[in-house]
Order: sequence, then structure tokens, then C-alpha cells
Amino acid sequence: MGSLLSRLGLECGGKAVKEEERHLRANDRELNLSYKYSDNAIKTSKYNIFTFLPLNLFEQFQRLANAYFLFLLCLQSIPEVSSLPWYTTVVPLVLVSPSVFLILLSSSSRETNLKVKQALTVTGKLEDSVEKLANFNGEVHCEPPNNRLDKFTGTLTLKGETYSLDNERILLRGCTLRNTQWCFGLVVFGGPDTKLMQNCGRTTFKRTSIDRLMNVLVLSIFGFLMIMCLFLAIGNGIWEYQEGSKFAAFLPKGVNAPFSAFLTFWSYVIILNTVVPISLYVSVEIIRLGNSFYINWDRKMYYPKNDTPAEARTTTLNEELGQIKYIFSDKTGTLTQNVMTFNKCSINGKAYGEKTEKVDFSWNNLADPKFCFHDNSLVEVVRDGNPEVQAFFRLLALCHTVMPEEKKEGELYYQAQSPDEGALVTAARNFGFVFRSRTPESITVVEMGELVTYELLAVLDFNNVRKRMSVIVRSPEGKLTLYCKGADTIIFERLNPSCSNLTEVTTLHLNEFAGEGLRTLALAYKDIDPEYMEDWKLRHHVANTAMDEREEKLDALYEEIEKGLLLLGSTAVEDKLQDGVPQTIEQLSKADIKIWVLTGDKQETAENIGYSCNMLREEMNEVFIVSANTAEEVRKELHRIVPIFHEQSFITFLLPIPPHLTLPPTSLSPQAFALEKDMEIELLRTACMCQTVICCRVTPLQKAQVVELVKKYKQAVTLAIGDGANDVSMIKAAHIGVGISGQEGMQAVLSSDYSFAQFRYLQRLLLVHGRWSYLRMCKFLRYFFYKNFTFTFVHFWYGFFCGFSAQTVFDEWFITLFNLVYTALPVLSLSLFDQDVNDWWSFQYPQLYTPGQLNQYFSKRAFVYTVLHSGYSSLVLFFIPWAAMYDTVRDDGKEIVDYQSFALLAQTCLLILGLDTHYWTAMNQFFLWGSLSVYFAVIFTMYSNGMFLTLTSSFPFIGTARNSLNQPNVWLTMLLTTVLCVLPVVAYRFLRILLWPTINDKKIHKLLLFPHSRRTSTRRSGYAFSHAQGYGDLVTSGKFLRRTPKSRPALFSQTDSPLAQTQPQFYRTISEREEPPLSP
Repeated sequence: MGSLLSRLGLECGGKAVKEEERHLRANDRELNLSYKYSDNAIKTSKYNIFTFLPLNLFEQFQRLANAYFLFLLCLQSIPEVSSLPWYTTVVPLVLVSPSVFLILLSSSSRETNLKVKQALTVTGKLEDSVEKLANFNGEVHCEPPNNRLDKFTGTLTLKGETYSLDNERILLRGCTLRNTQWCFGLVVFGGPDTKLMQNCGRTTFKRTSIDRLMNVLVLSIFGFLMIMCLFLAIGNGIWEYQEGSKFAAFLPKGVNAPFSAFLTFWSYVIILNTVVPISLYVSVEIIRLGNSFYINWDRKMYYPKNDTPAEARTTTLNEELGQIKYIFSDKTGTLTQNVMTFNKCSINGKAYGEKTEKVDFSWNNLADPKFCFHDNSLVEVVRDGNPEVQAFFRLLALCHTVMPEEKKEGELYYQAQSPDEGALVTAARNFGFVFRSRTPESITVVEMGELVTYELLAVLDFNNVRKRMSVIVRSPEGKLTLYCKGADTIIFERLNPSCSNLTEVTTLHLNEFAGEGLRTLALAYKDIDPEYMEDWKLRHHVANTAMDEREEKLDALYEEIEKGLLLLGSTAVEDKLQDGVPQTIEQLSKADIKIWVLTGDKQETAENIGYSCNMLREEMNEVFIVSANTAEEVRKELHRIVPIFHEQSFITFLLPIPPHLTLPPTSLSPQAFALEKDMEIELLRTACMCQTVICCRVTPLQKAQVVELVKKYKQAVTLAIGDGANDVSMIKAAHIGVGISGQEGMQAVLSSDYSFAQFRYLQRLLLVHGRWSYLRMCKFLRYFFYKNFTFTFVHFWYGFFCGFSAQTVFDEWFITLFNLVYTALPVLSLSLFDQDVNDWWSFQYPQLYTPGQLNQYFSKRAFVYTVLHSGYSSLVLFFIPWAAMYDTVRDDGKEIVDYQSFALLAQTCLLILGLDTHYWTAMNQFFLWGSLSVYFAVIFTMYSNGMFLTLTSSFPFIGTARNSLNQPNVWLTMLLTTVLCVLPVVAYRFLRILLWPTINDKKIHKLLLFPHSRRTSTRRSGYAFSHAQGYGDLVTSGKFLRRTPKSRPALFSQTDSPLAQTQPQFYRTISEREEPPLSP
């Protein structure tokens, strides 16, 4: 493959003068070292052996709860303050902190999409000769280190000649070579100067709305804790002042009420610390990790055709999937398959492809057997030698960057950078113009059975600004021709005036093609004077080797030569919708999720796709389209839609946004003003009033701007989904980014939070996994705060009976094990397995998704209700056992009431409260009853004779468990306490469902009444298209060895289960009017 330039870094930080240009000479170590460039050493580790412990501890204690518990540990070391032993805090702290660190670990991924990298022809001649490489003395002048991955500007000077170096001539640090036996290169950037290290920055972690709410709540809890402790401390001071004098004779220093209150304040800070449990954070991470595994393991989101399972690339955003309000979607490759086929064309004013008969290409031995076309008249005019038609397909066979591979004679395989190019070259192949091979200086084509070799003089490559591609070739007869293909609006601006009539006819055909959802390109050519070409080539070489403003100079030369073109016609490429896209969009719309499509397509195509995928429907009364020429007119059109909303129920906002926001006002298309700062509010207000929004002609940057606009002004959770590199900025801008692993490589997947292979899996990700994750997390938080507040409030009430002396109700081991052992697994099982309805009913009733959008399950109001509920439960748990055991005797006449017996009864009542579980599994049962069994086993062990004799000071309450739990009145008290705790909850829920039912209450009640039935429906098909930048400069180099990678075996057999089939999953809602009648 020849000599390649491998780019690896430099260290500018210690230099006084900023580096403007880098200069290197091959095999001249003395010269290169004189510049003091960075070596290849890099540091990516966060710690070393000396800094790991202090830095890690510093980061751990930046989390407020960890610092708080360390503070408690210090307080417990003060005998005058602590009424609890040190292990009640140390055990949770030691067990929890390492877990947080391990759970948050992640692994890095790398790009797997193959990119073609080739050497200059002049260096490729060195081959693998060590002698030639040792004598190589080329000099490189290039740009200084920077973080731009898509650009490299430099020159190579060798033997007095200067050659251009660009991004296709370099290898980046971190890339992996494929299909290459050997490679030699010159290191340009090393160590911290590599583009990989230049792009390394502080990672920005996405946080959910529940995370942000929890931070506010934790701070509020801290404040509430301080208020409780202050109240109890004041109570202690009053008690000591009024009652403490009676006990002064027993105290060595007498009574000091203020100092006692001060010490009591800190004692209660220790005792009531369970109101802020340290296990909360690690439990949340475990739940998120478990729900992430559910996504990874979901076989209904596995795509067997590509052996691609769904992947949760983050574990911190699962519950946010249940709160999505806005979805921003790319079109090509996301809604469509991005597998292009040549469908129709217009040549010299005549449209082809309208008929239904299938063309027989058996006359062409080199035809692709998979290619289909339905118009025999086109074959006839080609074979009859029509010059315009043959020029049309000759252009398609020459103007591209496709790489051919011929494993056997006549078996051609095309490796195209974009599916569009592959489809067009294949079409030319089947109609008799077969692209056979290429070298850096030539292209070989079989034209109607005759082998013809064209000299390739220049490639004017495609990019997102030019939106066109051209090649300049010399025929065997010496004729110079420029062939150009690109967007119709761009090509028409550069046509010769003599093509005006043909342009009008072709425009009509283009509109018809676009109306059918086909991707269109215009084709044109011009003959070039040889003398002008020689002069242009000299100027092109100067511009191509310039170090400053190279791109601008090249664009000016391209603009100069691509004028006065003669129109040949246009092509129309088909890209069908993916399976299940209309049904998915319909389901998400019923869940009150707003879907915005952001595409670079033409307005007509975008509108057609909208109808094809059910975004636009016949019941929508009007499609509102911005079509103004000035900023003021755009503002007026945005205002014009407002009164319409008072009359129309469904309106779609179709906004053509031109891609060139940086162009001067004279060439700026009017709709671009909608994203300007002074008009973005008008745009957002109007768009949010619409049922559907489609933005066409948008650039990747504008996609991100639209997402940021909604995030900035709307209190809603956003999701962006795409499949290509042009969607990365949009995916990163949204709260949640979803990547589709399709035809455009892995850039979108690597930048995403979740990934899968088909758009239809999005409905399962949101309506099932997202809703369940949100429901489970909210239930967990409510119950977690409920049990801990209840546990803490019991100590608060007990303060009124112990002289506010900071004495605990429960023994030390119960306090230590309460959150870690007794209640951890039941609440985790609730949070990992619970579901209010199964996945099928979640699809049947998408409206069940709406509570998450409104934060109905967990909010500040829900938290306040939880605290009030905990206060009531704590009153019941404390005073019912106290009243039941006050002045009570055993069956044998002995007193049953003592401090520890009362504590045992209170803690037992607290544990036997049932969980609010809708979906019981074997794991739920095991964890619940297992935890209760462990509790009773532990208390009988701790209060046994053996433990008393072994560790008398730690286990002094011998026989308390067996002496209390053998009394019937104790068990009756537990039953009464449980009923009184649960009864108000049951009554409230009954009244709420009866009087103020939510949408979920209605749907769940309905699904319990009616039988389980499925319905199916048909699907509408649709079309779309895409285009991407080619590798024009690469075709000037040789040795295009491409090997077909071996496919790995499928993870699941495609026939082992209906879940692993490629058929789309259809979930249709049950009509209200067709519900089965109630049984008598």
C-alpha cells in the first residue's frame, strides 16, 4: 500500500511562541530534534501509585452523602456525643463506597467503519525497499497540532517537486489497519500533539431529571434533619433545666443545660442519620445497571439479519427514557433503509421508469443480476446508440469514487462510499456502460461491449457545501470533457443559457420524482479547451499545495471551470422505509410524544416521507410551509399560523431551512432567518403548536441548534436518533442520544447512549423499557424515603419519652443492618422486576406513557406526601406498640414490657409492612420472605444464651426475642399495627381511582375487564434518499485492495423463535368502540 503519513503529536504548552507551521525532514534526526517537538509519550491515566488514594478519596467525598457519613463517623468517636457504636456508620460506608466506584466504571469503544487511506503515487514507488526508505529525504510542511479530525493541510517536497497532503494521506493515532500487509510512514504529530489527544477533554456526563431532583431533595433533607435535631436539643435543654436538678447528685459535675443541649444536638445528628441513607446512591446505580441489562438482553430488539442486539451504552439514563416528550429524527438510514436502487430517470427531456414491465438484461454479460428496472424503452434507445442517453450513462460510469473488485472474471463488486453512488454506477453497468477498473491516472469502462480507457485528469470532489462532484477526463480520441452530477438547484445555476427549455422539462420531472419520495440528482457536462485545461491545471497545482486558504482557492477554481454546463438529465433513486416505521411513529404519537424530522432533503421529498411514515395524515387539515424572502416576511408567516390554530385541530409545520447560514445576505435563503437569535422564539412557539414538524435542507450543525432550542426554552426531555456522522452533533445535544447501526458506519452509535439496528425498536425502548424503568425508579425512591423516614421518626417520637437524651429505640445491630440486609433486597427486587402491565399492554395503550412526561410518579409534591405518610406510619408504629404493652403482663403474671421488648415489637412491625408490588415473581417472594426469615434468625441468634456468654457487652439482652414473641398479644399488636398502616393507603387509592382516576387507572382497569386480543393491520410503504461526501482525491492513487470481511455467526438462530425473526412487530391499539361487552 506504500508509504503513508502517520500523524502523531507535539507539545506546545511549554513554548513561548505559538507554533504556526510544522517542518519535518525524513531520516534527518538532527533537524527534527532541533524543533523540540513532543515525543510519543502520552499520559491518559487519572492516577498514579502515589496520587490514587488521596485523589480518589477527594472525588468520593465530593458526593455530599459520603462526606456527611464521614463527618458522622468522626462524631461517633467522641464519647460525650455518640450514643451509637462506630460500626453503625463504618459498615455501611465501607460496603457502599467501593460499589459506587466499580459500578461507574466504563470501557471505551472505537470506530469500526473502514476508511480508505492511500499514499501519494511518488512515495508509493518506494514500496518495501529498506534501502529506498533509508535514502528518502522528503520534507513535510504542515499545519500545527489541532483537534480537527476531518482536515489536514500540508505539503511534501521531494526532488524539487511539491505535492499536496490532505486528510486522506495520514493515519490517526488509535486507528486499526485492515486489508494491509505492511505500511511505512513518517511521524508528523506525536504524543499530546496527536489529534486523538487534542480531542481528549473532560467528559460531560448526562444527568436525568430525577438525579437533579434528588440533589435538591437531599439538601432539603439535610435541612429538615438539622431542624429536628435543633428541636430535640432545645427539648433536652428545657428538660435538663426543669428535671435535671433531681439527678444532679448522681452527676460528677452537676447539670449544665446549655452544654447538654449542645451535645444532644450532635448526638441526634448521629441517631437520625438514617433519614439520609448512604445506601440510596448505590441502590440507584444497581437498579439502573439491572434495567440496562434488560435492554441488552431483549431478544425483541435483536436484529438477526445483521446480528445486532440492542445496547445500553450508559447506565445512568434509563428512567429518562420513560419521560421523553420530543424526538428529533434523521431520515435517511434512520427512517429509511439507506439501501438505494435506481428507479427512474429523465434524459434529454424524456422520463423513463414509468412502465411496469421488468427489463431483461440477459444481453449484457456483465450486468448485475440483482438490478431491476421497469422500462424497456430505455434499453432500446441505449442499444440504438442514442448519443444523449449514452452520454448520460457514460457520466454515471465515470463521475464517482467507487472502488471496483473483480474476484473472478465477470464478477464485479463495487465498494461505494455512499449507497447512492453504488446504485448509480450499478445502473450504468446494467445499461451497457460497465465501470471495470481504475488506476490513479485512468478509468477503464466497457461501453456496449467495447473496452475504453479514459485518462483521469482531475477529481472535483463532493462536499456538503458544493453539493456536486465533477471529473475531468480525456477520451482515447483526445477529447477533454468535464462530467458533473449534484443537487438540481446547484447544477441549474451553472448551466449554459441554451439549456433553458430542457431545464424546464427536467424540473417538472424532478418535482414528480421528489413527490414520490425519490432522491434526485441532476447530470451535466461540458467540453474543455486543451489550452485552457493546461493553464487551469497549473493554477490547480498551486492552489492544491498552498498552505494558507487552500480550500478557498480550490473552491474558486472549481467554481470557475464548472460553468456553462450542458444538461443531460436527472436520476431518481429509491430508498424504502424500514419495516414498522409508520406503526412506530403512530404509537409514539399516541403516547403524546412530539416527533420532529430533521433532514437535508428537498421540501417535496420531506413532505412525501411525512405521509409515508404516518407523520402527516389525511385528517390533518393544513400543512403550513414557510416560504418568504426576507426576515420580516418570515416573521409574518410565523405569526400567520397562530390564528389558524383556533380553527384547525391538526397542523403540520414544514420548515425548509437552507444549509448555508454563514453566506452573505444576498445569497441567503429566507427561511434561514428562523434560527436567528431574534426569531428563534417565534420559531419555537409556532413549531410547538403543531402536531408534526419537519425541517428540510438542514445541516448537521442546524440539527443540533434545533435540539438546543427546544432544550433551552421547553421543560421537556428530548431524544435524538440518527445513523450517520452528520447526526452526531444532534445526538450529543439531546438529553438522550440513540444511534442506529446501519449503512453509515459507527459514528452515531459510538456517540450515542443507546443503540440498535432498526427504528421500530424505538417504541419498545420507550414504551416498555423506558416506562418500566421510570416506574420502578419512582417506586423505589418513594418506598426508600418512606421506610427511612418512618424508621427515623420513631426515634423522634421516642425522644419525648426519654428526656430527649438521644437514646435509641432499636438496638445497634438492627440500626446497622436495617438498610443493608433487612430491607435492601426486597426493595431492589421491587425496583428490578415490578411492572404494572406487561409489554403487550404497554403497546396496546401508549397513553400509559404520559405520566412519565408529567413527572406524576415522583416529584417534590410526591416527596412531601411520602414524608407525611411516613409521619403517620411512625406514629402508628410507635404508639400502638407502646399503648399495647403499657402495664401489660405475660401469661405467667410477669411483666412483659421492658425497653428492649418494646423495641423488638416496634422494629418487627416496621419490617412486616408489605411492599407495593404489582408483579410478583419468584425472586420477589424469595427476597421478601427471605429477608424476614433472616431478620428473625438474626434476632434469635443475637438474643441467645450463646452470644450473651461469648460477647456479653455487645449482646446484653439475653432471651428478649423468645420471651416476647411467644406471647399472643405481641402478634396481635403486630397485626393491628400493620392494618392501621396500610388501611389509609388502601382507602386513599380506592377513592382516587373512584373519584379522580388517572389515564393509567382507566387503562389498567379496562385491560383487567376485557379479554386479551390482538389485531393486525396493513402498512403503507414510502421512499426516501440520501447522499454523502466521496473520496475524490483517493482515486488518484492505486492499489485498491478490498477484502470482504468474514461475517461472524448469528447470536440467535433466525428460526429458533418468533422473537428472533426479521418480521417487524406490529402493535395496534384496540378501538374504544370495538371493545367486547362485559360478561353478565
